Amino acid sequence: MSDIKKVKSALISVFHKDGLEPIVKQLNSLGVTIYSTGGTEKFIKDLGVEVIAVEDLTSYPSILGGRVKTLHPKVFGGILGRRENEGDLSQLESYDIPEIDIVIVDLYPFEKTVSSGASEQDIIEKIDIGGISLIRAAAKNFKDVICVSNMNQYDEFLALISQDQGRISLNDRKKFASKAFAVSSHYDTAIFKYLNSEGGEIEFRESFNLSTALRYGENPHQKGYFFGDLESLFDKLHGKELSYNNLLDVDAAVNLMNEFQGESPTFAILKHNNACGLAQRESIEEAYKDALAGDPVSAFGGILISNTKINAATAEEIHKLFCEVVIAPSFEDEALAILKGKKNRILLKQKELELPSMNYRTALNGVLSQEKDNKTDMVADLTNVTLSKPSESETSDLLFASKICKHTKSNTIVLVKNKQLYASGTGQTSRVDALNQAIAKANHFNFDLHGSVMASDAFFPFPDCVEIADKAGIKAVIQPGGSIKDQLSIDYCNENNMSMVTTGTRHFKH
Repeated sequence: MSDIKKVKSALISVFHKDGLEPIVKQLNSLGVTIYSTGGTEKFIKDLGVEVIAVEDLTSYPSILGGRVKTLHPKVFGGILGRRENEGDLSQLESYDIPEIDIVIVDLYPFEKTVSSGASEQDIIEKIDIGGISLIRAAAKNFKDVICVSNMNQYDEFLALISQDQGRISLNDRKKFASKAFAVSSHYDTAIFKYLNSEGGEIEFRESFNLSTALRYGENPHQKGYFFGDLESLFDKLHGKELSYNNLLDVDAAVNLMNEFQGESPTFAILKHNNACGLAQRESIEEAYKDALAGDPVSAFGGILISNTKINAATAEEIHKLFCEVVIAPSFEDEALAILKGKKNRILLKQKELELPSMNYRTALNGVLSQEKDNKTDMVADLTNVTLSKPSESETSDLLFASKICKHTKSNTIVLVKNKQLYASGTGQTSRVDALNQAIAKANHFNFDLHGSVMASDAFFPFPDCVEIADKAGIKAVIQPGGSIKDQLSIDYCNENNMSMVTTGTRHFKH
């Protein structure tokens, strides 16, 4: 038999009616028999289109407050009956079950109900049973039935039934079946995550409805995609589309700057997921200038982020630099006009957001999952382990450096003075190498390290790092502690009038 089938009947049961009217009218013009339920049935009648109530088909009313409407052999038999199977056709005729060629369903809005803060009872009532069953049945029998499983598919389906007088190919039915199982799997994942919100079941379940094809991945020969809803995080005000590498850097920038929300004006410049410049000042213009001074070479082509509104004076300074992305909670109108002077520069207005509580990454043939590192070192976490104690300003710088260190690739050492990132050693296989890299970089940009502080993302197994730091002029250190040889580093500090505090928390970032 031909793979092309002309549709003759349809079952329509949807939550959202938007966009349904032209479909109903087109089906009616094609002479398609329409079956429907509840509010959808009324909607169709109000359009002046003839519709058969499912209750009339099944001889059963909607019961249990609407929980059971379509769950009946006369409905599911009509959907699942195989048109080329003589036994199925004989049973359909014997039990007076009509063949159903189209199923159009739009599920109860479970995720929207959860996000609205509704009560558990209301949320549970939004777990669709009949709708999800209709979708699965119709998608399973795609050889004979086409399933429209979401209102976002209405336009595509309308074009399909309009182009060839209701004749639909097997390829199109299979394509819509694939969409249907994507809808059902996402829906079930959302329900599981809600019921498992306290993490009782250790299962990896993630699903994203929205996807964006990127120009390419990390490199031009790699395909790349983003799965998620960027519009819920940012208003894109200007510039080209974000790339794979842009998105990784934006993610790093947002997570880093989240450490400084509500604090004095703070500006960061990132390159390859690490901060190459960061400063906190009385004005955002000064914060930007001092962040840039940290490494004006690496800043070229970087990602810029502010924790406060960017004004015109700051925008004038930024405009002198080639940068990929500028992120801020807001921009002055004049600042926007200045920054839009380069057509490809991406400008993102960051909305208030709640960052995910879990981190995921692929590994081998599976996925690694972990809780996000939400620990930020505070004064109360500090244990002074040396005879010399850091001053108040040094303590402030130590905590500032610790925040940066937490968001820098391991092994890392961060050097800070007066709330300004002087330099960092990033992604090194040796902590000594990381420190030497940071010192060399700070010296290259003519920073005076005397009176600066040092942060390490993990403990010192030997006193070599504190000795190198001491000789560079660094006099205060923050580190997690925990090495069986901690005392060696502590002893060196005591002998050389250095202060050291430990936090008890390691901040590796691999």
